[in-house]
Amino acid sequence: MTEAALARVSVRILEKEYQFACALDERAALLDSAEYLNTEMKKIRDSGKVIGLDRIAVMAALNMANELLKNRSRDTSLEGDVVHRVRLLRERVEATLERGQQLEL
Repeated sequence: MTEAALARVSVRILEKEYQFACALDERAALLDSAEYLNTEMKKIRDSGKVIGLDRIAVMAALNMANELLKNRSRDTSLEGDVVHRVRLLRERVEATLERGQQLEL
């Protein structure tokens, strides 16, 4: 990645400023990610159950990782369902085509 292809990005998370460099085409995704992280960390901080920036960050990371794993599991399940449905449709089409060929003979 060349220097010209980099964007300097400043984000604010829990009232603290962070500077990043990223590819120009990844700037929007970085800003969206930072906003999401900031929102999640604020929720944890405002609940009053977790104190300290490090602990809030770890709790947010664990919550987000859990969410990611649930989504992956759901996606895998949906993918399996789609594969199963496609297989059933293919079998029905093949059976219909076979019956059609038998009629032609």
